[in-house]
Formats: sequence, structure tokens, C-alpha cells
Amino acid sequence: MLNLATYADATRAQLKTPRPRRYGTLTRIVGLTLEAKGVSAAVGSICRILKPDGEHVDAQVVGFESGTVFLMPLWQATGLSAGCRVYVHQETDTAPVGDALLGRVVDAMGQPLDNQPPIVGGRPMGLNGSTPNPMERRPIDQVLDVGVRALNALLTIGCGQRIGLIAGSGVGKSVLLGMLTKFTAADVVVIGLIGERGREVKEFIENTLGPEGLTKSVVVAAPADESPLLRIRATQLAHLYAEHFRAEGKNVLLLMDSLSRVAHAQREIGLAVGEPPTAKGYPPSVFSLLPKLIERSGTGRAGEGTITAMYTLLAEGDDLNDPIVDIARASLDGQVVLSRALADAAHYPAIDLMGSISRLMPTLADQDQQNLANSLRRLWTLYQQNQDLINVGAYEPGSNPDLDRAIEVRGEMENFLRQSMDEQVTVETAIAQLQECLGHG
Repeated sequence: MLNLATYADATRAQLKTPRPRRYGTLTRIVGLTLEAKGVSAAVGSICRILKPDGEHVDAQVVGFESGTVFLMPLWQATGLSAGCRVYVHQETDTAPVGDALLGRVVDAMGQPLDNQPPIVGGRPMGLNGSTPNPMERRPIDQVLDVGVRALNALLTIGCGQRIGLIAGSGVGKSVLLGMLTKFTAADVVVIGLIGERGREVKEFIENTLGPEGLTKSVVVAAPADESPLLRIRATQLAHLYAEHFRAEGKNVLLLMDSLSRVAHAQREIGLAVGEPPTAKGYPPSVFSLLPKLIERSGTGRAGEGTITAMYTLLAEGDDLNDPIVDIARASLDGQVVLSRALADAAHYPAIDLMGSISRLMPTLADQDQQNLANSLRRLWTLYQQNQDLINVGAYEPGSNPDLDRAIEVRGEMENFLRQSMDEQVTVETAIAQLQECLGHG
């Protein structure tokens, strides 16, 4: 008769016994892709390639075909040659998460970049995270105070909302992100700096973010010189950290700069493994990855917190019809567009009201605030549309009462929309100032 206790003990002992390491062989290197045979590994697992000098290079499995495994190195693959031994190092890619991350700056592997002691503790979790069941998500019914007057009064953001920050280069995007980080009422801020210049990473942390903002923040940095796999991993890592704090019941502000660089990294990976290019050379995996990332943020289940996400989108050549901008805009709960014309006129933050919208503002703001916000947006847009006529003197006062009113309060509207990077404005103050701007005080 089978002794179940003995059988269970034997099974546990077998599971604890380490499997014998099976080695494969590196056979080919083509561009960013490595090919190996004789090793069986699932997509997403981490393999280790042994170099002749005793060092090693870690690579991730990105595909396979007829006994050949396709790998991409996590860092520079110099020193590799045909015949190098390959074995599975980690069957799944995980990272430790914990409260010790607060106030730290880490790389894509979760290792410190701030010359501080190593981060200890934490429990390992899979990088892909988990998206809550849509029917289990709590509704977005709480306003998040971001400290920026134009956003609080005219584009009210809720805890758990996903917003796109659409801008070209050099229009004040990083400064606005720094203001959101320092002034937000969120409990924790997770910042992903993906594909930026290495110089900008330090400048953002020391000058824009500052010691005060860093205290309740976690920064994940993967500069442009990192491999595309590390840039994707840093993005997933930032989302994983945000999910950890959300599970603890905290309201998290997730800032990703930029989602366009993430798309560029996935384009490099997809094209390297043979995906067909589509719009602007982006393979289908890009248009699959972005909605998955966005859906990881948002509200959690009952008893959990929220992740309010701000994804920056680089409008190349100020083209708002870029395919990445389009796919992100369709998945987000609104967008904030930064205008180059306003930035050139030293109008900061350069928020373009004509292209910006918060889809949840009707449910978050009362009717009085909505009426005030709509009045200012209408007057601002009317002036912008007729600015050329006004500047050349072609407009005759009295022809349009609404335009006359827009000209009258033009100065007040500009003062309302402008804000210095060190000035914090709460939601209540912003609404009161909006009333005063329009003469309803």
C-alpha cells in the first residue's frame, strides 16, 4: 500500500534537489540578436552566456524557431564568440520590492545608482505584474491635488486616472514633471526616466526633483545608451514598484518619461527578431505593449490604493498624429498638450487648452467649477483663433461680444495660466483664483 507521507517527503526532497545544469552553445550573432542551440528556455527567461575569459553576459529569451533560441543581451555583448556555453539562469524575470526603495535611485536591474548602501529586504515579484479585473476596480471619485493651477482648476485629475503629457522637445516637459512630483498630494511618487540622456537624469534628480521631492519618491533610470531590453525592463520595474505601493493602500503618482522611448525600445527588439514593420516602422508588438502597460496603472481593488499615471509622449516634429501618440491617446483618460508657441513666448507651463482634456473632470468637479472652466477655455480658444486679426488691427471692437470679452480678460487669463516652478497652488486656491480671473469672485 502506498504510504502518502513517505511519497510526499520524497517529492519535496526531489523538488529541493537542484536540477543538473544543461548547457547549450552560442551559434550565431546577428545585429542585436544572439542564436543558441541545445538549450531549452521559455520566452522571457534569463540565460547566462559564459565568455572565454571567465566573465559572463546575461541575455533574455525573445523567441525561438526549430531548436534555435533567440536571445538579446542585457548589456554590451563584447567578447562573445561562436561556441560559448549558454545555460538558463532564471526561468522567470523577477525583482524585489519593498518600502526600502523610497528615496532611492535605481537602474533597470534594481541596483542603486545613488552611491548609497545596497537596498536590502523586499520580496521578489514577477516583472509583468498583474492587471486587476475591470469589475473589481474601484471607481475614480477622488480628486488628486497636483499643485499646478491650470491642471487643478481646468483639467481636474482624479486618483487613479491615466493622463498623457504630449509635447515636443524643449517645451518645459521635465519642469512640469518636477512640479507634479514636489507638489502632489500623493503618498508615493514613482518616476521612470526611460531613454533620456544620462546628463538629464542627474539634472532632473538634483535640480528639478530636489531633496524634498526625492524623499517620497522612487526613481528608475535607464538612459538612452542602455540596451532596449533594459529600457523595457526599467519600464516594467517602475510599474511593479507602483503596484506594490498600491497594494499597500497608498495613492501613487507614476510618472513615465517617456512612453515614446519605450515604444522605440520595443521597435528595436521587434525588428531584430523579424517582426514586420507597420506604421513608421513600428512592429505589431509595440501596439500590444503600450495598452498593457497603461492598464497596469489605475485604481486597485477594494482596500487597495490607486496609481495615477502621467505618461509623457514625444510628438516628433510637434506632430500630434504620430502613431504612438494616437494609440496612447486611445487608451488614456485624457491628455495635456504642451504648446511650442506658448513656450517660445516664455509662457510656462506651456499648457495648450485647445488640445487638452480630462475625461473624468465632469464626474470629479461640481457644476460651478465646470461652468467656470468652460468659460475660460471658450474665451482663451476664441482669442487664439482670432489672434492674427487682432494683432494686425483687422478686428473691429463690438463685432463679437464674446471676443470683446476675451480681449478684455486676456491679461488675467495669461496670469492665471502661468505659474513659476516653485509656486504651489491647491485645488481650493485654484478655483478661487479662477473665479477672480473671470470676475465671478
